[in-house]
Amino acid sequence: MNPMKRSGPAFGRPATPSILRPAAHPRPGGRPLFAHAVRAGFPSPADDYVADTLDLNEHLIRHREATFFVRARGHSMVGAGIHDNDLLVVDRALTARHGSIVIAVVDGEFTVKRLEKRGARVRLRAEHPDYAPIDFQDGQELHVWGVVTQVIHSFVA
Repeated sequence: MNPMKRSGPAFGRPATPSILRPAAHPRPGGRPLFAHAVRAGFPSPADDYVADTLDLNEHLIRHREATFFVRARGHSMVGAGIHDNDLLVVDRALTARHGSIVIAVVDGEFTVKRLEKRGARVRLRAEHPDYAPIDFQDGQELHVWGVVTQVIHSFVA
């Protein structure tokens, strides 16, 4: 698919390489969902009552055919809660808007950054002060592969 052109940077969605395509038939995985929320303050006795089941595919994925997962590498997005080795849920069906966290191709390399669009000015901004923003000049192309909708962060190595 050719990127859409506009004055300045181009926004498009090149074909997804096979390594980034979602599985054709994801396995069902409903898990127990307890009726009571867990307090983040003082502990209270918890009920063992299961209210329902929760399928994380239904909870995390809005557009099944357009969603893929990718691991984050590096520390440029820690201010947005994305840490090294986190699992990102990326939806290609969503339109990237100002403020969206996106997976983009810049100079042939994948990156995850916050998209800033103000008039004709477009940039990708890191969420860490040690990383400079990527500013796009007229004639340069930006390929947005999808919008990050969720981040799965593990507390256990």
